[in-house]
Amino acid sequence: MASIRYNPNGQKGRISYNADIVSGIVVLSLQETEGIELVPSKSKGIKICFEKEGIFADISVIAHYGYNVPELAYSIQQTVKQMVESMTKFKIAKIDVHIQSVVFPAAPVPPTAPAEEGDQEKIG
Repeated sequence: MASIRYNPNGQKGRISYNADIVSGIVVLSLQETEGIELVPSKSKGIKICFEKEGIFADISVIAHYGYNVPELAYSIQQTVKQMVESMTKFKIAKIDVHIQSVVFPAAPVPPTAPAEEGDQEKIG
């Protein structure tokens, strides 16, 4: 669990964020990124580490076919950084993005041709 002291208008108190809250913000930002899917696992492919320098995030995703992988990774880094820093008082120190695999679109199923009339028996 991480905590940060935040004192707007001289109020006393403390706001605490745990890794689950920050992970939730990361998941929200990933859902806004087009061309990726979350890795289907318990942790959703997200590891968060709180250090003195800031938050270190390790994110694993699946890319959709047709998207530029370096651009996807950069977009993920920018979106996660912007959302975490705007929703919490933490700074992002480093975001590592791992593209685990690429999902290809499903092959189209060819339509079945209707049976020709000559193949069917004619009645009376």
